[in-house]
Amino acid sequence: MPGELDEPRLGLALTFVAGAINAGGLLLVGQYTSHMSGIVSALADHVALGAWAALGAGLAALLPFLAGAACSAMLINWGRRQRRDSPHRLPLRLEATLLIGFGLLGAGFQDSPLAALPAVPLLCFLMGLQNATITKISGARIRTTHVTGLVTDLGIELGKLFYWNRLRLPGEAPVRADRARMRLLGVLLGGFFLGGVAGALGFGHLGFASCLPLAGLLLLLAAARLRAPA
Repeated sequence: MPGELDEPRLGLALTFVAGAINAGGLLLVGQYTSHMSGIVSALADHVALGAWAALGAGLAALLPFLAGAACSAMLINWGRRQRRDSPHRLPLRLEATLLIGFGLLGAGFQDSPLAALPAVPLLCFLMGLQNATITKISGARIRTTHVTGLVTDLGIELGKLFYWNRLRLPGEAPVRADRARMRLLGVLLGGFFLGGVAGALGFGHLGFASCLPLAGLLLLLAAARLRAPA
């Protein structure tokens, strides 16, 4: 019988997978696949410079990420309409299936330059799918690929932690850091980092075949029942 899984543990596992896939994308095709801030900034540069071919390449990353997020929302909403207790299962199974197919096909054509053509759109789709899944399930409390947001939120809580409350006005509530949120943000940030290390080592030595253990982890997560928040 599959075990239970709470949102923080699901978020940590998915953040690890996101870090691994992001690092793998850089090694396989020379581009990060979860960094939408950089991609949109690059699109603006390409428009200003009239680099239309590069603009098309950027859109081939942005639009699949957007489509992946939309696909996740549709699958989760459908699952909830069917009154399924763990709506994360459908998008994670889809992600695992696509990752397995990508790994097998990529391993078969690893030495061909054509292997890199579908890599960026597919990996960006997977990143959008995954990030939207945990974002929607957790009510936007947890994200897996948006490291900028993680670091920003962690910095805000650190600012609260070190705030000098002796300067507050009479009757004013003291500024308090949410220590539980700080721990969660730190764990998620560490998970992305460790996933990146694992992905860089795995994809560096095994190439596309490293998609298979990541897909296996996603299938294990999909098999678990998602515990309702306390």
